[in-house]
Amino acid sequence: MKQPVPDPHDRPTVNVDDIYENKWLPLSRAGLYEQVRNGTIPSIKLGRRVVVPTAQLRKLLGLDDEVA
Repeated sequence: MKQPVPDPHDRPTVNVDDIYENKWLPLSRAGLYEQVRNGTIPSIKLGRRVVVPTAQLRKLLGLDDEVA
């Protein structure tokens, strides 16, 4: 079930699987990881995990004008 993109204050980061499963971006899972690798989707690497700042995702989607 598609969930709305969370508020950055409630959930500061999301993982690529969250983006894929909720269809927040119209890309395949492999496509999302490729966009993360090339920097089109801003991300943070935490050990082996890759997370996307929710504020940056919301800005990328045009949901928020400013990024905290």
